[in-house]
Amino acid sequence: MTLTALTEHRAKLGEGPFWDVPAQALYWVDIAGKQALRLIGSNVQIWEMPEHVSAFIPCESGDALVTLSSGVYRLDLDSPGLEPRLTLFCIADPQPGNRANEARCDAQGRLWLGTMQNNIGVNGEDLPVVRRTGGLFRIDPDARVTPLLRGLGIPNTLLWSDDATQVYFGDSFDGTLYRHFIRTDGVLDPSQVWFGPHQRGGPDGSAMDAEGFIWNARWDGGCLLRLTPSGAVDRVIELPVSRPTSCVFGGEDLKTLFITSAASPRNHPLDGAVLSIAMDIGGKPCTRFAG
Repeated sequence: MTLTALTEHRAKLGEGPFWDVPAQALYWVDIAGKQALRLIGSNVQIWEMPEHVSAFIPCESGDALVTLSSGVYRLDLDSPGLEPRLTLFCIADPQPGNRANEARCDAQGRLWLGTMQNNIGVNGEDLPVVRRTGGLFRIDPDARVTPLLRGLGIPNTLLWSDDATQVYFGDSFDGTLYRHFIRTDGVLDPSQVWFGPHQRGGPDGSAMDAEGFIWNARWDGGCLLRLTPSGAVDRVIELPVSRPTSCVFGGEDLKTLFITSAASPRNHPLDGAVLSIAMDIGGKPCTRFAG
């Protein structure tokens, strides 16, 4: 299994990879570096954000959503990288001192956004997370916000079962991936522990393959864990980065796994790179925001 760096770009805190099937484009962010990035072919476009940005997701309307510290904004993709045109779409979490973190769209094209206590200083330095002030919110195409969970530490991983009755959701503060059943009215049932703490680092972002297995990036673990639908370790994929942060299946046949990563004190040469691996199994496609 050959891992290669997709570009020469190195992020402070790479995150949120999204593969857009119609455009054959990879979207991702550098949270601490305040950058939203898009790769089409060999061309990397970078939009400099005014705040920390945790997700960059294309919309059916032709623009994209970026989740910034102060709210969710629309980004005009035709605007220049140094002067991005941003329009406030909604404020999901008004809690002072919080920032956006994990964000993905469900099969209906609704954005699910997890927030947390801000843990990034003015110079990009790490700050300790000491409060469970985060939440999980669902944002509809008409900008209506529905709170789903409160009291979260570090929300990571958002994946859904094929029948849309379950959501897999992680809290890195607990070192645990949870499963929630989704009621017909959209309310989440109480969490069930799906995959508990593991010696290979903490749980970060994840992707789901065509067989329903979950590939979970392990912060400070230097690997991905492939987890069975019942929550058991099926495979360990060793990586040449210290802090993998998330992954997504992409490419023409959805058989390329793209992995984002962050800088680390170990200073491995590929820390902060986006890695790509050719896989023998395909993955589930990402869904654009429906608005």
